[in-house]
Amino acid sequence: MRLNMLAVGIVSLNIVVALSLYFILGGRIELPMMVGILYGAVTNTPGLGAAQEALNQLNYEGPQIALGYACAYPLGVVGMIGAIILLRYIFKVNFREEENEWNKSAEDAHHKPRLMHVEVHNEAIFGKTLNTVRKFLGRSFVCSRIRKNGHVSIPNTETLLEEGDQLFIVCQEDDADAIVAFIGREIFVDWEKQDTPMVSRRILITKTEINSKRLGSLKFRSMYDVNITRVNRSGVDLFANPNLVLQVGDRVMVVGSQDAVERVANVLGNSLKRLNKPNIITLFVGIFLGILVGSLPLAFPGIPTPVKLGLAGGPLVVALLIGRFGYKLHLVTYTTQSANLMLREIGIVLFLASVGIEAGANFVNTVVDGDGLLYVGVGFLITTIPLLIIGCIARGYMKLNYFTLMGLIAGSNTDPPALAYSNQVTGSDAPAVGYSTVYPLCMFLRILAGQMILLIMM
Repeated sequence: MRLNMLAVGIVSLNIVVALSLYFILGGRIELPMMVGILYGAVTNTPGLGAAQEALNQLNYEGPQIALGYACAYPLGVVGMIGAIILLRYIFKVNFREEENEWNKSAEDAHHKPRLMHVEVHNEAIFGKTLNTVRKFLGRSFVCSRIRKNGHVSIPNTETLLEEGDQLFIVCQEDDADAIVAFIGREIFVDWEKQDTPMVSRRILITKTEINSKRLGSLKFRSMYDVNITRVNRSGVDLFANPNLVLQVGDRVMVVGSQDAVERVANVLGNSLKRLNKPNIITLFVGIFLGILVGSLPLAFPGIPTPVKLGLAGGPLVVALLIGRFGYKLHLVTYTTQSANLMLREIGIVLFLASVGIEAGANFVNTVVDGDGLLYVGVGFLITTIPLLIIGCIARGYMKLNYFTLMGLIAGSNTDPPALAYSNQVTGSDAPAVGYSTVYPLCMFLRILAGQMILLIMM
């Protein structure tokens, strides 16, 4: 919430600076052109498309606002990176301290899995089943292996615990101390050198029928004599809670005998080749619904013409909803990274090509003989002033981590080049987290902002 409020401040100040310059210049730059400069300054192409659709509704016949966008865009990118660097020197940022601070705060104890070996010494649980101990504790954990009287086996919920039993437990980080204190003490066991061969293997979920299934409903322990200890999704390890909803593309850690693990692999799919095939149905359902949502008129008090999300905002909103809730409709949302990047690049290239063809005829004349240089200067002010103001508030007053602030600046302007620069200066994922946190809201606001300015003031 804090990051999104700061991002809203940046978006609002961009608009305030743009309108202030419009009035200061006494209308020398027409309002539609100022909107084009605004979108170039914040490098937001979908917003430009939405503004052009609004102008079409108003039967606008003036100069192409893409000229202002094109003039302001290059220094928009430079201004963002420049603001990031300037804030670093203003506040004398130490990269090592910032990275250590981020790594410390980024440890999500509620979801991060903890692997540990525990020996049973609590007399109160001697002769009690694993399920009973779990109920006594009131905390969820998975016991993937047990060493009893020198023999290693896969336990189940009815396995009785006795003094000296050695358990391999996986739990959430913040539950670890309580579990150790209740059961006995933490030890070290080399499970690879025990008498019964056990294997642990990551298995890829590729069968669509597993998508949206809860982990507990698959009953791996009772049916296949294996334990699931954790699930990796998009590079992040999650504790294997029975209520965790599985999705295509997840990698589950399975522990058991070789034959049992192979049977589970057949159930889940474990076929990388199947993941390479794009899920065309989900893709086009998203596009179709996105077009419908984008075409819905949104009426605001005081604005005579309804606002529309358009072809940029509609698919964005639907994509967010499908990504979050699509599994409930059995829509497979997994897409390979290469296919994802290809779709994005093709879309942006086609849009920029159409904008460039439309505006290119007058671009040179605008820069050389017209107000092109004025557009560049105005765009630079629109870019830098809000970033420096909010950046000083975020860093100086709110003590925001500098790497997170870098992502916030890039995300509030929906600018991948600024994010790429931020990722180069740190080994942590703080910029990416800040970027992805504020990106959806900022994109939504920027798509609406230009339309509302035009519809209210023209």
